[in-house]
Amino acid sequence: MILQALVKRYEDLLNQGEEKVPRLGWGKAKVSFGLNLNEDGGVEDLLILRVLQNVGKKEVTLPRTLDVPMPVKRAVDIKPNFLCDNSTYLFGVDEKGKPARSIQCFQASKELHKSILDKVETPAARAVCRYFETWDPEQTLTQEVFAENQKDLLSGANILFYFDRKSILQDEAVRQAWQEYYDRSGSGSRGICMVTGQEASLALLHPVIKGVVGAQAMGTSLVSFNAPAFCSYEKEQGGNAPVGEYAAFAYAAALNELLNDREHKKTIGDTTVVYWAEGGESVYQDVGMAAMFGAGEEGGITDQELSMIFDRVRQGEPVKVEEQWLDTEKHFYVLGLAPNAARLTGRFFLVDSFGNMLRHIGEHYKRLEIVRPAYDTFQTLPLWKLLSETVNKNAKDKTPSPQMAADTLQAILMGRPYPASLLNGVMIRIRAEKEITRGRAAIIKAYYLRNKNKDCSEKEGVLEMELNEQCTNVPYTLGRLFAVLEHIQKEANPDINATIKDRYFNAAASTPAQVFPVLINLAQKHMRKWKDGDKRKPYFNGQIGELMGLIGEEFPRRLTLPKQGSFQLGYYCQTQKRYQKKEDK
Repeated sequence: MILQALVKRYEDLLNQGEEKVPRLGWGKAKVSFGLNLNEDGGVEDLLILRVLQNVGKKEVTLPRTLDVPMPVKRAVDIKPNFLCDNSTYLFGVDEKGKPARSIQCFQASKELHKSILDKVETPAARAVCRYFETWDPEQTLTQEVFAENQKDLLSGANILFYFDRKSILQDEAVRQAWQEYYDRSGSGSRGICMVTGQEASLALLHPVIKGVVGAQAMGTSLVSFNAPAFCSYEKEQGGNAPVGEYAAFAYAAALNELLNDREHKKTIGDTTVVYWAEGGESVYQDVGMAAMFGAGEEGGITDQELSMIFDRVRQGEPVKVEEQWLDTEKHFYVLGLAPNAARLTGRFFLVDSFGNMLRHIGEHYKRLEIVRPAYDTFQTLPLWKLLSETVNKNAKDKTPSPQMAADTLQAILMGRPYPASLLNGVMIRIRAEKEITRGRAAIIKAYYLRNKNKDCSEKEGVLEMELNEQCTNVPYTLGRLFAVLEHIQKEANPDINATIKDRYFNAAASTPAQVFPVLINLAQKHMRKWKDGDKRKPYFNGQIGELMGLIGEEFPRRLTLPKQGSFQLGYYCQTQKRYQKKEDK
């Protein structure tokens, strides 16, 4: 299913006429230098192909991504690339300290280029052949044209041949010679491709995938067999998963294009997430990016536009973005990849109509709606903000649990119940920090709205956006009462550093019968500090009396985890009500 969707993505991009993906026999490579040759094969000069690019808020110099003859997949064996390679293969020297092996690599590259270009009679092709005939690896370190960039050249940067300051690949005869060579070099036997269903030459080795965070920089495999235990029926390598060479090339080209698109790629935990729509139009990715990971980025979709999109989708009305009408019935794909030694793990692969996914995301944001502090500038709570609520703010590694992050994203996109690990992560942070932020309160509310529970249900009026003063739920009321008692303490001792929340919050939420009598007695002592006639006394006594009337004659001995969620929501909403009143005044 994953490979089929990626092959379709590749074909959609080709039909658009865009050069986002290479043709069969061609691939993408990050090239740092151009080796400019003269007619005799001598080195005229070294061209710097690196360009300035914006990475986050910084501007850095990075290699240029170019279409080149399909790079080979290397391990420890010697395999040269055509026209674009590193110094080991093009110069016969590097900084690895193995001169004998470097010479072998150079000789292998020489044989490859001679076999492909020997019969091509263009000046560019002859220049490359003469270069390999005359080049002496020992002269590499003495070339003046390499002096300034010698360290980068020898450290593995890719180098592309140029002639007359033009890429060798602009020579049509050279391109044709490579295409004919590639088409003749089928690596496997013929069989039925499990992706296309057609008879084809089967790929023994699949192309490498680059760009997954945490995976090997040189690229890793999505499909591979590197031990006899993974093989069956005496088949070797790719024969265990018969995929045609075209399909293998196409899915890898499409996936590498998605992973190379920084605007439409996100990392959640250890999972790199890419997404695309059937047909290949990027506007669906723009909307998906804003919906899944937050709007408001520069040049992107704003919160207001995103809210309008959710409303129109929910009502079944047509949606227009960037002067283009969106087809909500189009298939939308979300793929999560995680590193795993020398290969990749498919963490999840989600497929649904674009409209359904937007509806699920809109419902998720609706469940998260809760009163927010004045200093909170987030109109909606994006996924990264939610996941950060489960992480210790003082920890060096602030990455959320990888599995929990992946499960949460799947739940949001597919409209499934939220994972219990999300709620547990929030509860652990509340117990450790005694702090209920907007995000944590929103997660508790959304969790119990979606994951129905008899102890904390919507009918009892607990899961509201703002304070529900008519709610008679006992744990919710206990949370409100705790907020009032804390308020009394702060009014009586304005300069206090640690309140009852720092000492009693966890105990009050779990065993209220042991704690609240002590806290109420303490509140009475605080109020004795006020002079007779102080209007705060009757106000707070009235609040305590009203809430005690809702609780009943006895405090509960213990509160279950769902009831503790009600307690925390009551505390949060009552506290925000207090601050809202100050703002109104």
